[in-house]
Amino acid sequence: MNYIQKNRRNILLISAAVIILAGLLIWALQKKGYTSEDMVATVSPNSVNVGESVSFEDKTSFGKTRKWVFGDGSESTEQKGLHIYKKPGYYQVSLILDNEYTKTFPILVSSAVVALITDPSVRTSTVIDAPSQAMQLENVLFRAVSNDAKIYSWKFGETGNIDAKDKMVTYAFKNAGTYVVTLYTDADTEPIVHQIKILPSYPVENQQEIQPIAPTQGEVINKMNDDFRYHLQQIANGSNFNMHYYYLLRTYLCNKENVSVSSNGKNISFYYYCTGLQFDKNNLIQEVTTTVDPGQNCVTKVEVKQSKE
Repeated sequence: MNYIQKNRRNILLISAAVIILAGLLIWALQKKGYTSEDMVATVSPNSVNVGESVSFEDKTSFGKTRKWVFGDGSESTEQKGLHIYKKPGYYQVSLILDNEYTKTFPILVSSAVVALITDPSVRTSTVIDAPSQAMQLENVLFRAVSNDAKIYSWKFGETGNIDAKDKMVTYAFKNAGTYVVTLYTDADTEPIVHQIKILPSYPVENQQEIQPIAPTQGEVINKMNDDFRYHLQQIANGSNFNMHYYYLLRTYLCNKENVSVSSNGKNISFYYYCTGLQFDKNNLIQEVTTTVDPGQNCVTKVEVKQSKE
């Protein structure tokens, strides 16, 4: 009987132990190598009104336990789903894996509810679409929703002067407090007002040393593109067609239904594109790129990248 045959049992035990130790070592190294940066998850859109849904999805390849924390007292262990906020404010959505890895997403929930009509030819007063609460030095987005106004003048209540003259503007409040934002247009006999509360973001002694950074044109356009994509996706999902269609038409297209939409190489008018989107289900709007006229008032062209879910 040779050595291997004589010690076969011991050799098998040692081999099994080596394989188990090697597996444990590989598992430990892999686990140690993960960070929160390796998490793959999405929460969109990052700006909604009260009552509108926020979609969330976890696509991370690791993690045995999962918990979504929405910042309003609600939690979920689902991989994906929808969440609706009932109160305006700033929220941090957190995804926690294995009670060790965390990824957060900021969400702005506005109380502004824009009154929408199904007939754009009917004259209604201009409405300010903006949050009722924001942070000091935060770039806040304000939109004038009107079906016939051409001239806009904004006063944000800090300087006493006219601060902006576009249909869609951003403004960063230097000081905390409650402000009355006033909008004057050529189509409304009375000024439109909107109250906003600005929360302090830094200690009082440091407030005078910090200067707000004005948003770039690219940042404003990116916010507009994201908002445009969100409302197209709502139409594709079967949500209220008139609400989202006329919102986009009045807010960005100056009520021009024939604005060209290029989708996956095909050109069609905005009206026919949205109508087709309503009936052609399971479309995922991946990206929207808009072209704005020189006056920064109206979108003149829309490019959409979409695919089937």
